[in-house]
Amino acid sequence: MTYGIEQLGIDTPGKVIAVHLNYPSRIAQRGRTPEFPSYFFKPASSLAPTGGTIERPAGTELLAFEGEIALVIGAPARWVSPEDGWKHVAQVTAANDLGLYDLRAADKGSNVRNKGGDGFTPIGPAAISTEGIGQDAWRVRTWVNGELVQDDTSDTLKFPFGQLVADLSQHMTLETGDVILTGTPAGSSVVLPGDVVEVEVDAPNAPGAPTTGRLVTTVTQGEAPFGDFGSKPKVDDLQRIEAWGSEEEHAAAVAAGRATPLEVSTSSTGEGNEGPLTDAIREQLDGVAVATVSAALRKRGYVDIFIDGVHPNHEGDRILGTAKTLRFIPFRPDLFKAHGGGFNAQKRAFDTVNEGEVLVVEARGIPSTGTVGDVLALRAQVRGAAGIVTDGGVRDFAAVEEFDIPVFSQGAHPSVLGRRHVPWEVDVTVACGGAAVQPGDIIMGDRDGVIVIPPFLLEEVAAEAAAQEEADAWVAEQVANGAPVDGLFPMNAEWRAKYEAERAGGKARS
Repeated sequence: MTYGIEQLGIDTPGKVIAVHLNYPSRIAQRGRTPEFPSYFFKPASSLAPTGGTIERPAGTELLAFEGEIALVIGAPARWVSPEDGWKHVAQVTAANDLGLYDLRAADKGSNVRNKGGDGFTPIGPAAISTEGIGQDAWRVRTWVNGELVQDDTSDTLKFPFGQLVADLSQHMTLETGDVILTGTPAGSSVVLPGDVVEVEVDAPNAPGAPTTGRLVTTVTQGEAPFGDFGSKPKVDDLQRIEAWGSEEEHAAAVAAGRATPLEVSTSSTGEGNEGPLTDAIREQLDGVAVATVSAALRKRGYVDIFIDGVHPNHEGDRILGTAKTLRFIPFRPDLFKAHGGGFNAQKRAFDTVNEGEVLVVEARGIPSTGTVGDVLALRAQVRGAAGIVTDGGVRDFAAVEEFDIPVFSQGAHPSVLGRRHVPWEVDVTVACGGAAVQPGDIIMGDRDGVIVIPPFLLEEVAAEAAAQEEADAWVAEQVANGAPVDGLFPMNAEWRAKYEAERAGGKARS
């Protein structure tokens, strides 16, 4: 059986191997940079020809396309060098590495079910001989309903084609007809029943500008539900955001009626809505340093998450909660007259903050005026707020210091409202201390500072940070007992083995 690829003139591949991340544009979007390529297999039964349909299974919402350059192996490759790897590629064609984010959690990264379905790898319609064309000369473009959504070239790849062939050939023989899917650029997103996806690969600067032509796939709606004898579709906000490409693209899709809104409101958690900051995660983060969490965020590409310049009003204060935002704009007499009196935005923010929320105030980093005083701070405390963060000053500082509520600010200033600011709006995206903060973001602070955690990253970041904190405590214990830091901090393989052994022994005794 050829599974619809007879038009390429190649036999059914023994292996279809796909690369996780390769294009810098996609790596930046995902927020994590791989040191080396990583892979997964797709079954030959997932292959499909151009002009076919792909069924979005009943009960699912996140079927995503990925336009890719596919390599077809010519001469078998085993233990070849990166310099020689490209010589073993006989043809190049277009592919669409479709995946169902609803089943992403079912196989813990192997992608068996979410990317292995029948028809989930359309390929073709023509293959281009690589003779006389270099590995950096290729382009991939994708259109959805006629709109160009992906456009990138192979000369940008983090892992060139020859390196992929060489790396895989260290572990297995790449045989004639095997296919390697080389990764997708930014622009991959969700498609709905009725959408038409087209992928084309070409070599625009090669003689004759050869092209595969457009690989066309139409999305249809499936009717057969998943049974109770296996993993069922499951979607959360992280999957929605990653499937659509970003929070902004998901929000645009919601506005266009093409996507399901996030389950956690981005305007306010509301009373009684636990949101992503569950009791379990609070317990997990208890005692974990902000510095440790910031390191976990940095690994994912989030480096501008610090609310700089703010300090706690009590030594030892910690803050953890969901952001509720207040924005001030620069003072202007007519605007202050219209917006500064009555039940203004400042009063609304403090009068409506909910239990567990952190009031985050954008004061444009100006310390020379008060942005909160004793009455408003007391109101926030009475309503159960988890804290206040302002990149401005605090009036009635000594009185506020007597309250239990943590307040992070640039320090004391005696001025009243109306000197430098106009209270403008609440529950909007703000810039506080150089960090973007959206309502619903997670705010965490200690004596080192305050950081902003995107809600969809909270669970994985909390787990990693808690594990790192435990490891760091063990390292500190070894240093206190006289061990040198070389090889211990960070732990080399020998120290890591000792740590894991002690940790396993401790768990066994408990």
